[in-house]
Amino acid sequence: MNKITFQQIYQPVQGVQPQHNVPTESQPGVFQKLLEKTMEQSEIRFSSHAVERLRLRNIMLSNEDILRLNTAVNRAEEKGSRDSLVLMNNMAFVVSVKNKTIVTALTNDQMQDKVITNIDSTVLV
Repeated sequence: MNKITFQQIYQPVQGVQPQHNVPTESQPGVFQKLLEKTMEQSEIRFSSHAVERLRLRNIMLSNEDILRLNTAVNRAEEKGSRDSLVLMNNMAFVVSVKNKTIVTALTNDQMQDKVITNIDSTVLV
């Protein structure tokens, strides 16, 4: 798994209190372990390219968003998709369904005048 911090892709849902204490940067490896646990539960992974795009485009995902992405990937897999475009909350995610990996992420602004290629399906969430 890529060395990324939990904060790069995760933002808790507003009004929901976490059931654990959020570790600080002074606790090495804790964020990585928490991220790995979350990703194991959700089945989907984020490529290093996708993590960088999320960071650069200031896209923060809630635990609900990750669950919805996971459901979308599973739906695409059930239909036999290999590479899919998932549209959710004014965001788009290109997903390798076979690998259950988010390849890249775009916001509504970045989708303007763009052509998404090498996909065989689209999932609307």
